[in-house]
Amino acid sequence: MHTKPVSLGVLLLATVSILCACSKPLPAEEPLRAVKVVTVGEGRQQASAEYAGEVQARVESRLGFRVGGKITRRAVELGQRVKAGQVLAQLDAQDYKLSEAAARAQLAAAATNRDLAGADFKRYQGLREQNFISSAELERRDSNWKAAQAQFEQAQAQLSGQGNQAGYTTLVADASGVVTWVDAEVGQVVAAGTPVLRIAQDGARDVLFAVPEDRVQALLVGSAAQVEQWASHRKVSAKVREVAASADPVTRTYGVKLALDARDDLPLGSTVTVTAAAHAHADKPVIKLPTSAFLRDGNASAVWVLDPISMTVRLTPVEIATADGNEVVVGSGLAPGMQVVVAGVHVLQPGQKVSRYQAARVDASVVPVATAAPAASAVPAVSK
Repeated sequence: MHTKPVSLGVLLLATVSILCACSKPLPAEEPLRAVKVVTVGEGRQQASAEYAGEVQARVESRLGFRVGGKITRRAVELGQRVKAGQVLAQLDAQDYKLSEAAARAQLAAAATNRDLAGADFKRYQGLREQNFISSAELERRDSNWKAAQAQFEQAQAQLSGQGNQAGYTTLVADASGVVTWVDAEVGQVVAAGTPVLRIAQDGARDVLFAVPEDRVQALLVGSAAQVEQWASHRKVSAKVREVAASADPVTRTYGVKLALDARDDLPLGSTVTVTAAAHAHADKPVIKLPTSAFLRDGNASAVWVLDPISMTVRLTPVEIATADGNEVVVGSGLAPGMQVVVAGVHVLQPGQKVSRYQAARVDASVVPVATAAPAASAVPAVSK
């Protein structure tokens, strides 16, 4: 029995077939990712830094009784206008009137002792002139008269003080204005000096608003600002009158007061919008990008910049200055003419090849025209 020899070509063909069957298929090339880009250019900033403020009286008095006691009457309410010298509240003055009466009685007794000592001194003075008494006895009577005179003056001062204490039981307005705060009710016992009312005095008014610590350095006393009332959109001019020397311990902001003109009688407590001239940026040439173009790179912000020659992207850190409406103002890191990716920034890699996104155009000639549906034919009535 004879076997046919296998040719060398057949063996090679079989080997190649086996190797091709065992090898892994080549991975498909990843398609280019289309990205939407914009060319950086200088635009005009439309918005300026604005702050919410409140109109307040330049002088606001916190009034309280100079003596302690029980409140028996309160004559004003919150928001009421008062005049200088008007009675605001009253304490129970019975104890102070009794003390005043006692001081008056002590004054009467001191006056009697003074008069008696004075008459005694004059009598002994005559006796000394006739040499019936010694000089030492006359000096003793003189000392008694001077001591009685001092006691009379002391009693007189005590009576005056007790009279003032009784007068302090009536709280009166020290200036004309509006009651902006009340913390006193009839029957309440208050200590001396406890504020029970607050009056915003008539006259010049201020606008108080808060500024973050990174912008307070630009506000100088005397610099201009514009105030717009929120309700009526009335605009008035103002000047910086005072800048707080320390930050608020809670909000970490600095209080700033604007001085309004005496003619600008904005309502007390009204809400206003403040635009400081030092923080005005309107019509300033800046670089602006949509918020979708930014991503976080560690602790900094960055954007993808497209290289038009190699069609690859690179991550470029930028510094954000502020916001202008729905756009972000870039402080540094970009220059006019650069092409920045504004969509799909979170799926890109450094050096990745991309292509520019182009919106598909719809040819109107191939769009089917909708035709009106044929009217439904009338259904003939079927007679029975």
